[in-house]
Amino acid sequence: MFNDSIRPRRLRTSDGLRRMVRETRLSPESLIWPIFVQEGEGIYEEIPSLPGQYHYSPDQLYRMVEQAHMHGVSRVILFGLPKNKDEIGSGAWAEDGIVQQGIRKIKELAPEMYVITDVCMCEYTSHGHCGILCGDYVDNDQTIARIAQIAVSHAKAGADMVAPSDMMDGRVAAIRQALDEAGFVNVPIMSYAAKYASSFYGPFRDAAGSAPAFGDRRSYQMDWHNSREAMRECALDVQEGADILMIKPAMSYLDLVYQCKQRFELPVAAYAVSGEYAMIKAAAKAGLIDEYGVMCESAVSIFRAGADILITYYACELADAIRKGDIG
Repeated sequence: MFNDSIRPRRLRTSDGLRRMVRETRLSPESLIWPIFVQEGEGIYEEIPSLPGQYHYSPDQLYRMVEQAHMHGVSRVILFGLPKNKDEIGSGAWAEDGIVQQGIRKIKELAPEMYVITDVCMCEYTSHGHCGILCGDYVDNDQTIARIAQIAVSHAKAGADMVAPSDMMDGRVAAIRQALDEAGFVNVPIMSYAAKYASSFYGPFRDAAGSAPAFGDRRSYQMDWHNSREAMRECALDVQEGADILMIKPAMSYLDLVYQCKQRFELPVAAYAVSGEYAMIKAAAKAGLIDEYGVMCESAVSIFRAGADILITYYACELADAIRKGDIG
C-alpha cells in the first residue's frame, strides 16, 4: 500500500534542494589532465584521434599552463613522445628525455602545478612494448630495474608523483626502493594497479605513437574477464608501498572501482581513457548525444562508484561544470 507520508520526490522539488542533498560531490582538485609532450620546438598540434587535445613541445607548454589556470585545473599527468626510439627505450630515463624536459618547463612556468608522470617504456621502445624483450616476451625483472630508473629520473627533474603503468610484477616495490635510496622518500607512487588489456586505448596509442609493433600486451596487462585478479593486483601494490591505486579504464570497470574502494584504505583513482573520451566526442559530433550532459553524467558515475581521483581529458570542462554547480 502506498504510504502518502513518504514521498522521496520532496527532496527533488527545486534545484537548490537537489544540490543540497547530493550524495556525490566533485571538486576540481580531484581532476588530473593528461598531457602529451613531444620532442622538438614550436609544436602545438591538435591530436586527430582526441579532438580538443594537443601535442606540445616543451616551448609550447605555456599554452597548456594558461588553459589549466583559466579553468582551475592544477594537476597534470605527462606522457612523452621522443624523436628517437631504441630496443631498450633508453630515452625514457635520459636526463634530457622529453618527459624530463616537460617537467622542468612546467615547473619553470608554474611551480605550483602538481606534475605526475607516467612511468613506462612503450613510447620509447622501437618495438612498442612496455619493457625489455627476451625474444618476443617482455622480461619482467630486467624491465622493473629500468622502470625504477625512469621513476628516479622523473623525480630528479622535479616530478611531484610517479605513476607506473607497465603492469610488471614487483615494479612498485622496485620504484619505492629506488626513490628512497635516491632521497625521494616523499615522492608518492600512484600505481596503475589494475590496468586491463583494453580496446579502449586505441586513440591514446595513436596520440602517443605507442602501438606494439607485433603481438599485443595481454601477457602483462590484465584479462578483462577477471575481477578477483584485479583485487589481488591491488593488494600486492598496497604491500609494495603504493600510495594511490588506479583502475584503468574507468566506465566499463566501475565494478572494480567500487570493489577497490571497499577493500582498501588508499585513495582510488580511475582513468577515463582515450576511447571513452573519443566515443563521447564522436557521438556528439554526429548529433546523437548532448556532449556536455554525457560528460557530466559519466564523470559523476565514476565518483559515485568510489573514485577519489579522476584522470580525464575533460578535466578543464569538468572543472567549469563543477564551478557552475552542474555537478559537484
